[in-house]
Amino acid sequence: MKVPHTSGDTSSSMRGLRALTEFFRLEAAGGIVLIAAALLAMVAANSPLAPFYEAFRNLPVHLRVGDFEIAKPLLLWINDGLMAVFFLLVALEIKREMLSGQLARRSQLVLPLVCACAGVVVPALVFVAFNRGDADAMRGWAVPTATDIAFALGVLALLGSRVPTGMKLLLSTIAVVDDLIAILIIAMFYSHGLSVAALVGAAVAIVGMALLNLRGVTRLAPYFVLGTLLWVCVLKSGVHATLAGVVTGLMIPHADRQDANAHSPLESLEHALHPWVAYAILPLFAFANAGLVLAGMSPRDLLEPLPMGVMVGLLVGKPVGIVGAAVLMRSVGWARFPDGMDLRAMVGLGLMCGIGFTMSLFIASLAYADPVRYEEAVLGVLVASLLSAVLGWLWLRATLPATAKVG
Repeated sequence: MKVPHTSGDTSSSMRGLRALTEFFRLEAAGGIVLIAAALLAMVAANSPLAPFYEAFRNLPVHLRVGDFEIAKPLLLWINDGLMAVFFLLVALEIKREMLSGQLARRSQLVLPLVCACAGVVVPALVFVAFNRGDADAMRGWAVPTATDIAFALGVLALLGSRVPTGMKLLLSTIAVVDDLIAILIIAMFYSHGLSVAALVGAAVAIVGMALLNLRGVTRLAPYFVLGTLLWVCVLKSGVHATLAGVVTGLMIPHADRQDANAHSPLESLEHALHPWVAYAILPLFAFANAGLVLAGMSPRDLLEPLPMGVMVGLLVGKPVGIVGAAVLMRSVGWARFPDGMDLRAMVGLGLMCGIGFTMSLFIASLAYADPVRYEEAVLGVLVASLLSAVLGWLWLRATLPATAKVG
């Protein structure tokens, strides 16, 4: 039975459609910029510019207020500071999706939730199979579990109108759940040397933001102040500083989207941050972290257990987990493929999910303090992401109709 649309419903739906279109446009364009930044990093690291590239990454940056000081190389300011803004945006997207988007209704959540979980478990098991005898290498078991939504949508954008909207929605929702799992993994497995005093300070900041919510405060400035305090406390606590961005994002108020005239601070902030993250923060992260020095490397290096575990985990484990879960869910009648997608399209989506890149590189930077281990992980991530992008693009170009089906 169809429910008649009210004018408020229509306005809300139109606003949601415009927001979705803008999201896909920004992510796709940002993905192309991300690819360009990674290529530029590789050129800089393997050319006469290499000394300048290393000087850029290791540039000392000091922040001092009285006796309080934060001193880190620029690379860590990018990874701990700017990436906190990226995780803030991720948290905003997760909260919006859970309250009023693709994660709000069980019928829409089942397929991407199961696919995302399988797409984490299977690559992790593949990595373990290659590295189970090496305790140090095993710290990176989570490296091949992530999907880079911007990179993947950037590749899909090259296929133009062939790509059905249902595929973009499913890919985006899987990536959102994937990011949520990655946040939990970072919190549970990549924290160390906890400081009780700093954690108490972080708790005070969180309580302050919770009180702002209870009092119905919708101005963003107080949340920014407390969020900055939270970041400093988390940075000093031993928990990774980017988690401050996650907590702050979850604390930003979100209005009921059934009211077309309601003001949502969350949506306003998400809209303002998205271009900065897509076109500045993520490309800068890619440029600072993807500069793998190829001198002295050979194809044999890729056959080492660590890079092989990462590469096979992303390239094979991701699509096997995601497609296998999707087929199983459809066969038992618990979910169906989105409109415009058949099994061949689902295989292409699974290949696209093998593009790990941003989150995989980030987890690798947390897992490995040893530069050699880190470079092995980066090698696996870059090769797997490149192959997943090329194979996914070729597969979908060959299997998708010239014009996407309208569901």
